[in-house]
Amino acid sequence: MFSLGHTNQPGQHLPPRTKNNLEPKQKNIPAEREVSAGGVVFRRAKNGIEIAFMKDSYDKWTFPKGHVEKGEVLEEAAARETLEEIGLEEIRFLEELGKISIWFRDRYEQKGKLIHKDIFYFLFETTPDARLLPDPKQHTYDAKWVPIKKALQTSSYSDLAPIIKKALEYLSLK
Repeated sequence: MFSLGHTNQPGQHLPPRTKNNLEPKQKNIPAEREVSAGGVVFRRAKNGIEIAFMKDSYDKWTFPKGHVEKGEVLEEAAARETLEEIGLEEIRFLEELGKISIWFRDRYEQKGKLIHKDIFYFLFETTPDARLLPDPKQHTYDAKWVPIKKALQTSSYSDLAPIIKKALEYLSLK
């Protein structure tokens, strides 16, 4: 049995974060629902298109995301989280990329509470010289620009594959 969010092999993709992957004795515990928004940000650098990845609190490569605040629309929340977690302020909204649903146990606010989270992802473009500034206060411990061709291999979470593929499809048309 594995723990959600962890793997010992670098570059190994984790299975989808579903309720079925939780330990059997925990399946019937009621879950709290949450809605988050995240940003997939790219830049047109000298060497081609690059996508921003951040290392999360599980030491996995992913995209910035977080809770939607009261009165905020999803795209605004995604842009705010992108600023807070990787320091990108100058971003331009381009496309909605889709939604994933994940299950996990809270490690911060309600330790151990089962969470069922819907995450809506959006594609943003930033300036060619944009710098990534990860913020450990936001549980973001590293960030890097990845060539577009390596985006699928870089993501540590397999459930992000449809989001990445939609971003790649959009960018191939531009």
